[in-house]
Amino acid sequence: MSTSKVFRRAKPFLAVLFLQFGLAGMDILSKAALNQGMSNYVFVVYRHAIATIVIAPFAIILDKKVRPKMTKAMFGKIMLLGLLEPVIDQNLYIMGMKNTTATFAAAMCNVLPAITFVMACIFGLEKVKLKSIRSQAKVGGTLTTVGGAMLMTLVKGPIIDLIWTKGRTGTHISQTNGGVDLQHSVRGSLMITAGCFSWACFMVLQAITLETYPAELSLTAWICLMGTVEGSVVALVMERGNAAVWSLNLDTKLLAAVYSGVFCSGLAYYVQGIIMKDRGPVFVTAFNPLSMIIVAVLGSFILAEQMYLGRVIGAFVIVAGLYLVVWGKSKDYKSDTKTPSMDEQKTANFGQMRDASNTNDEENHKVITINESTMK
Repeated sequence: MSTSKVFRRAKPFLAVLFLQFGLAGMDILSKAALNQGMSNYVFVVYRHAIATIVIAPFAIILDKKVRPKMTKAMFGKIMLLGLLEPVIDQNLYIMGMKNTTATFAAAMCNVLPAITFVMACIFGLEKVKLKSIRSQAKVGGTLTTVGGAMLMTLVKGPIIDLIWTKGRTGTHISQTNGGVDLQHSVRGSLMITAGCFSWACFMVLQAITLETYPAELSLTAWICLMGTVEGSVVALVMERGNAAVWSLNLDTKLLAAVYSGVFCSGLAYYVQGIIMKDRGPVFVTAFNPLSMIIVAVLGSFILAEQMYLGRVIGAFVIVAGLYLVVWGKSKDYKSDTKTPSMDEQKTANFGQMRDASNTNDEENHKVITINESTMK
């Protein structure tokens, strides 16, 4: 197998790995910005405003020939996309992170592939045959993932002492018995789960929208713009009378907004849109555990966050269930590659139509010739 073929097959995997590294960095930076008093509503607005400024020029220039005409139905979908992920999901996720830790928030997001899988089945984007082993793996993996998330939420266990966290005080919220209290933990986990549900709806709707609006850069710019406008309305209502929350200095708050806007909104929406056109929304969300691992390591180093045995066990359960889903999905993809693609089918159909047209022309010509000879 040539190097070019290997790289072409590896591109989707490398792309989703890039996404997870970017999301892990966002978790750390946004948690640090929140610890300095930044409003999550304002953070969401600045994040998508920066993403819009960065992505829009590329969309205007590069998508000029492929951008379809905007319709009312399409604009309605874009408005809903801008509400689901930029506003609802991100605000719920950040508020959940405030009540827990960056590591816990990243771990809870591992229910996203399971929720996305269910949503994709509902909207016909995922095939399920209960008699098939791969479908059983996907269903079993979904249930295992949800069970692991519940385990992480309800079971803490003893603190795992790490060499680099000894003698350091974590920056997270009020503690009871050395950790985040149960009330805040449950509240935060519910917020994060609700945010994941909104995120899953966003992924499925984005996949559906790309079928009729195949301009990834333009769609990304529109989503970021709608997220900025709709997020501004929410922020003005929730932070009314508190103009100080909108101020930014050259500190972690500004860095978090710029980093999240460029990498986690602009590039992330664009890259996941490209991957979804080929592999589907379930594949894109299947690599979330990598973000959890990165955040756990960086969070313990940078934020001095403590690890608990129950959450580590729950994380392993989530990862096991998740990769059952990935295994089933990969088998589906291998099966799909055996059938001709849409482009191949269109080419074959065009060839058949052309051959049929040529045959008809020849027959008509013969008929005309016979008629002429008969007339003579």
